Amino acid sequence: MNPDTLGRPGGGAEEFERLVESRTRELSALSTHLQEFAEKEKSELARTLHDELGGLLTAAKMDLSWLQSRIAGQPELEQRLQQLGSALDEAMDVKRRVVEELRPSLLDHFGLPAALRAHLESFCGKAGLAAELVVDDEALVPKDVAITLFRVAQEALTNVRLHASAHCVRLTLTVDAARYLLEIVDDGCGIDLTDPEFRWSQGLTGARHRVRALGGELTLESAPRRGTTLGVQLPRR
Repeated sequence: MNPDTLGRPGGGAEEFERLVESRTRELSALSTHLQEFAEKEKSELARTLHDELGGLLTAAKMDLSWLQSRIAGQPELEQRLQQLGSALDEAMDVKRRVVEELRPSLLDHFGLPAALRAHLESFCGKAGLAAELVVDDEALVPKDVAITLFRVAQEALTNVRLHASAHCVRLTLTVDAARYLLEIVDDGCGIDLTDPEFRWSQGLTGARHRVRALGGELTLESAPRRGTTLGVQLPRR
């Protein structure tokens, strides 16, 4: 801070505000860079697991089949190889789930509507929740917008599972002439947003930053025993 400004009315305060704004922009840019870098790393790791580890596991299954075809009449060996086959199947399933968590293949190959549909159905099936989905399957969403909306949906659904005690979740994705709109509603216990103790979780804070980095807005509406609504609006470009 320039000492010469301290003697002028408001000079020190104005420079301090400019300094805070500058540091805030720098931190926002750094956060955006780190999130983009993390997505790139996830994508590369998912590709490596799919191509290299997947290839090794497939080769192991082929070798196992070759062995099984040549040990007929040896019950003990047959049983051990059958156990090995089950272990390889489990390993392939774990690999598939990890890859999908890192970078959903549906998102890259079939677009956001298909990825949201599959994720919601899988999530609600595991969590024992009823699912309602309103999605325009023909909606074309740019890659950066798609990954942002998908990650926000993931975070919102994780919070429902951990905190809401809900019975039903509704996910809506619509696209109009000016905006991409995502809404996730649950019928759970809700949150008192006016409570001074309420704080945004790190996950939701990160989601809000993702949305703001694309010029959008993330909102949260809730009340005790009235469920929670998370909404996202992103401008079309």
